[in-house]
Amino acid sequence: MIRLGSASPVTTRVSVRPQLLRWACERGHIQPEALAQRFPRFAEWETGEKQPTLRQLEAFARASRTPIGFFFLSEPPKERIPIPDFRTIADKPVGRPSADLLDTIYLCQQRQAWYRENARMEGEPPLDFVGSGSRSDAIEAVADQIRTALRFDLEERRRLSSWAAALRRFIDQANDLGVLVMVSGVVGSNNRRRLDYREFRGFALADDLAPVIFVNGTDSKAAQMFTLAHELAHIWLGESALSDSEDRVVPDHGTERFCNQVAAEILAPLHVVRDEHRAAAPIQTETSRLARRFKVSTLVVLRRLHELGALTRQQYRDAYNEELNRLRAIAQNSGGNFYASAGARVSKRFARAVLAATLEGRSSYTDAFHLLGFRKMATFTKRSRRLGLTS
Repeated sequence: MIRLGSASPVTTRVSVRPQLLRWACERGHIQPEALAQRFPRFAEWETGEKQPTLRQLEAFARASRTPIGFFFLSEPPKERIPIPDFRTIADKPVGRPSADLLDTIYLCQQRQAWYRENARMEGEPPLDFVGSGSRSDAIEAVADQIRTALRFDLEERRRLSSWAAALRRFIDQANDLGVLVMVSGVVGSNNRRRLDYREFRGFALADDLAPVIFVNGTDSKAAQMFTLAHELAHIWLGESALSDSEDRVVPDHGTERFCNQVAAEILAPLHVVRDEHRAAAPIQTETSRLARRFKVSTLVVLRRLHELGALTRQQYRDAYNEELNRLRAIAQNSGGNFYASAGARVSKRFARAVLAATLEGRSSYTDAFHLLGFRKMATFTKRSRRLGLTS
């Protein structure tokens, strides 16, 4: 039982179980030491020697990104990810999800629900590609179906100047197909809540009217492209999923292996890699050249070369681990620039639908601001003009 005093919020003490405070720190991925300066009495709260005031508890709830109602429970709640979680390490599920991950999924589910209802009102037909594939299908066949539906042109991709340009084009192709692709490195529009690509790289919310793909924008451009292709494979299977977070040679889960294989075949078809491969070139030089040619990560190229038989299993593992360490060093030394966001936080298709519905009076400005992450009317007006909805 939680007991409140009868004084003002400034002096009202709240009896909170210490394990709830520790749980909130873990949930928010916050070290207790980091809160010591802002909450000097935290150590005493944690031991139960003292209790926070109601105002202090409200401030702590905001700092730890925890709904304040949770602190009035007798024990920490068991929060579950609301979609199938295929992230594993050594065949074991990944630990407790962070508040940032959960809030990102919840926001995308809210966006999906709004768009689904709007699509029904507009009489939009179901998307026949959602759930059209099966894990029993040939990898090459599924990849070819996706490339054809996207109008994915390998020669066009070769001519693009950078991975960023290739990623923008890939996102546009998926959006044109009817998939709501959202790429962001933060929770909603809160730049202080940066996502961690080591926790998750992306997820898919399958739906035949409003399929959603979220890509973690803190990852590299090449990695984001692979994540988008991977999540498209989940959409083709008709399965919502949170994707594996580990950099690994072979994922533990069968569905993840299938989607990885489809993604690699979409981006770098094996028969084209075979034709392009220069066997006499040094492996590092050849890996970099093919990565630029297909606008994929060097890790994808190494996987493809192994599948061609150009690398033995041990050579592949050694080269993969060496390249993975090199990429991590680049990311660490670049101050995060290597893992810059694509700047496409909300799908263009989704934004257009919300803005149009709001301008027509079918949706409220309050809902629009929440769904799109806007804070100012000027932003609403600017985006409407950019999408050609107003003059």
